[in-house]
Amino acid sequence: MFIVDCDCHNYWSSATVLEPYLSGVWKDMFMEGEKTGPRGAFPHGHRPWFHPQDFSRKDVRPETEADNYLIMKEKHLDKYNIGAAILTGDEPIEASTLANPYYASALVSAYNDYQIAEWLPKDSRFMGSIIVAPQDPKLAAAEIRRLGNHPRMVQVLASQGSVKPYGDPFYHPIFEACAEVGLPFAIHLGGHGGINWNAVAPAPTTFFWETHAILHMSALSHVASMIAHGVFEKWPDLYFVLIECGVAWVPSVLWRLDADYKALRKETPWLKMLPSEYCRRNIRFSTQPLEQPANIQHLWSTLEAMDGENTLMFASDYPHWDYDDANTLHIPPAWKSKIMGLNALEVYKRIPRTQAANAA
Repeated sequence: MFIVDCDCHNYWSSATVLEPYLSGVWKDMFMEGEKTGPRGAFPHGHRPWFHPQDFSRKDVRPETEADNYLIMKEKHLDKYNIGAAILTGDEPIEASTLANPYYASALVSAYNDYQIAEWLPKDSRFMGSIIVAPQDPKLAAAEIRRLGNHPRMVQVLASQGSVKPYGDPFYHPIFEACAEVGLPFAIHLGGHGGINWNAVAPAPTTFFWETHAILHMSALSHVASMIAHGVFEKWPDLYFVLIECGVAWVPSVLWRLDADYKALRKETPWLKMLPSEYCRRNIRFSTQPLEQPANIQHLWSTLEAMDGENTLMFASDYPHWDYDDANTLHIPPAWKSKIMGLNALEVYKRIPRTQAANAA
């Protein structure tokens, strides 16, 4: 079976690795300017709560920059025979929290160049993500066009936290650029701070566990917005991927969207299908974190209601504390080959098919 990990975090030991990829005033600001932490921290507007321990697994403790890959290779890629791992970075998506869109865009551009130069060559299984700072969609679109034809960059990635729901026409230059270069647009959990002050409705939460349990709230807003604003009518081939946003909420939201659209469709005359039909065609979800009810049949019924056999894609979230390994994912056995890899191959068309054929 060919396994595609749709959320593999490539860490650094210090954000100073970006210094060679910055220049001019942006390099000066990065090296000399204020940060939420000491030298080596990545600048971003921090969230109002803190993880009470650490985001990373206790057995993943790199001592050198090279260890970040070597430990990943041993404890994840080789151990579970991962066929392709889509790199999703970590801190860089937090650039979306900065009020200065020009600095934010320079930071993600530096990360993208660092990823291409220093991570993709390490392992043929690695596929990259073009991280963008969505607070300036035109600059984000320029970054997509700058790197969009790189053969191993397989998606455009932004944070879940944002100033507006992503279907808003404000963001449409991003989707236009995605369509031009043939890449899906993905969002990943994060960006809950700074200018994205209301990323968890109705207001910031108090505790991390409380926050982690309801972080899907902004994701469901993005799903409704992308459908309602007609993003998938304007760009019918665009895939929208939600990473680390949970999945059990999806059917209930789609049921409500379908019912209300039928009653109030005159508000959005540009839509030609039911919201649930756009979701099945254009939206994909990652398995991590997959909900864990006491009765597994309750989860499987929920997954069936959202056509999970075709809309779910495996994600490990390596090396985070709630990591899911490929051997223990609680999904219906008959769906395994699709969820573990085949669905991702439909979305990420630049993953070499020869690798998948050899695995099969």
